[in-house]
Amino acid sequence: MLASLIAGLASGETVAAMRRARTAAIVYGLAISVALCGLGFLVGAAYIWTASRYGSLAAALGFGAGFLLLAGLILLVFQISAGSRARRRAQQRNADMKAIGITAALAVLPALLKGKGGLGVILGPAVALAAYAIYRENVKSDDSEEGERK
Repeated sequence: MLASLIAGLASGETVAAMRRARTAAIVYGLAISVALCGLGFLVGAAYIWTASRYGSLAAALGFGAGFLLLAGLILLVFQISAGSRARRRAQQRNADMKAIGITAALAVLPALLKGKGGLGVILGPAVALAAYAIYRENVKSDDSEEGERK
């Protein structure tokens, strides 16, 4: 893996990939700015049409209220979805931590089994961990019962 990375750096593939990424970023940036200009002209045309139909003041008030309403709606959707994003991040962190723990345990397992303690070195902490989990479960249920009594 490391050898292929070093070979890629030496052969110039990485430089070529960075050049392609930079070019793509410039092209997308230009396309977005042209699209925003087009959108601005469409909003301007809609304002001119509305102003000629209802008057300048009514058109300005309508467009102002419409854009404020749109901004509020965007913020509302963002706030509502913030909880689900936080839950997804927490679930991903938990999954990552579990994967790291399992990987570390599997990496250390052969060395522990070959050592002097053998299986006892592994079973001791596992039993302690299980006992602690049982203890935490019972403490949580005791706390919730006390809260219900009050």
